[in-house]
Amino acid sequence: MDTREITIKVDAEAAEGYAAASAEEREKIDLLLSLRLSQVTRPSDSLEQIMRETSEAARARGLTERELDELLREEQPALRL
Repeated sequence: MDTREITIKVDAEAAEGYAAASAEEREKIDLLLSLRLSQVTRPSDSLEQIMRETSEAARARGLTERELDELLREEQPALRL
């Protein structure tokens, strides 16, 4: 997957949490945010298709389904745009 770096504004708590995270945790957060941004910029995709793509991308990057589920549960309030 081709990646690019962007800058986004987040609240101070989110920025501090990201800065305090390990490199491995930041990679997982980056993946999760990338997937979520892709979802909200393609609203015509079906929920099933989005979930399938999210799962496939997470597995390709080494996240287990359990880890992805845990991240989604932990990050869900912060991901609502």
